[in-house]
Amino acid sequence: MRGLASLREAIRKFLRSSTTYEKAVEEFIRDLQRTLILADVNVKLVFQLSQKIRKQALEEKPPPGVLRRDWFIKIVYDCLSEFFGGDVVPEVDPKRIPYTMLLVGVQGSGKTTTAGKLALFYRSRGYRVGLLTTDTYRPAAYEQLYQLSKQVGAIFYRWPENLRDPIRIGVMGVKWLKEQGCQVIIIDTAGRHGYGEEQALLDEMKKLSEEIKPDEVVLVIDAAMGQKAFDLAKRFHETTPIGSIIVTKLDGTARGGGALSAVIATGAKIKFIGTGEKLDEFEIFNPRKFIARILGLGDIEGLIEKLKRIEEAVEIQKRAEAILLGKFTLRDLYHQIVSIRKMGPLSKILQMIPGFSLQLTIGDEEVKLSEKKMDKWIAILNSMTYEELDNPEIIDKQRMRRIALGAGVGVDEVKELIQHYQMLKKMLRKVRKYKDLSKIFRMIK
Repeated sequence: MRGLASLREAIRKFLRSSTTYEKAVEEFIRDLQRTLILADVNVKLVFQLSQKIRKQALEEKPPPGVLRRDWFIKIVYDCLSEFFGGDVVPEVDPKRIPYTMLLVGVQGSGKTTTAGKLALFYRSRGYRVGLLTTDTYRPAAYEQLYQLSKQVGAIFYRWPENLRDPIRIGVMGVKWLKEQGCQVIIIDTAGRHGYGEEQALLDEMKKLSEEIKPDEVVLVIDAAMGQKAFDLAKRFHETTPIGSIIVTKLDGTARGGGALSAVIATGAKIKFIGTGEKLDEFEIFNPRKFIARILGLGDIEGLIEKLKRIEEAVEIQKRAEAILLGKFTLRDLYHQIVSIRKMGPLSKILQMIPGFSLQLTIGDEEVKLSEKKMDKWIAILNSMTYEELDNPEIIDKQRMRRIALGAGVGVDEVKELIQHYQMLKKMLRKVRKYKDLSKIFRMIK
């Protein structure tokens, strides 16, 4: 995307700047605002994003050992990633077999090519794919999709020449493709001329949906639509409860940022993006990867990973200090269970403190939880009030019954969790006797 790609130069300019940090931040924000507005992103959204980056950049302090300019790059990366959808990566594998996808969109949005790209995508994942078109208006649509089906190895439904009803074509085609054993069925539909006839498109989509009953209705949007994508995506999203978005032609438009931000603002889900004309230039939409690409972060990915590791280490240190000072509550146990796959069990967290592992060894079996038990205990902890999490001593039989009911478990399972917590707390009281905490914290810092 040529428009947003100019952010790479803004990043390089910031890192090379010899001015003060504060001045460099303001210069970058001006470059960011100019770039996003040229990319047709809504001015109000640009202002909100700028304010967020400025506030974090000037008020937050980086972790020990991290330069402020390096920290600023991570702030920009995180804020932009969140702006374009955050950490949510869509699920693309069919929830059931066979799975039917109905593609809709205005004429010229690239639906037919996208149908071919989708077919290639699912063929490469091992699915038997079927293609059909209900477009009886554009003469070339049928032949174009037929040729694409041959290129990607998909099964194509050839409807009789005298059949001109899109609804009947759709119903008969889906039935025939299912009989051929197709696991993923992709239906290309007719578009409309111009952006002012979306209602006719939505009406036909509704009729097709009612008759075909697709598993997913997919709106295909041209990135060149810019902010106009907001209204179309919003109306589409309100018309059907089942929906996802594919944004095409993100390779050659400076307005792609406007289309992406507009679609996301509606609450609709972007599932794929088309990044070129070739059939394999098609990918799952991952906001963080998208931002990394337009910022040219290939050369500083190591920096991002380094900062993430430092953040995790700081979080571990804070939690370990609180635990060793005797401030171990059910809230701490909750965080430990949620992050157990990321940080490891409690014994591993404590052993990260220099010198601690030499004084006392805690076996993993004392804190090890099965996946099933972890899920139950998280549900139990979520059923507690903040007061109960911070002061577990107040949990009596009556509270246990209420907590168990809210979590959908038995009272005995609530008791087991409380007993586990009390065992850990008793163990940690013994730990404090083994080491002068002030010395430990000096070693940490």
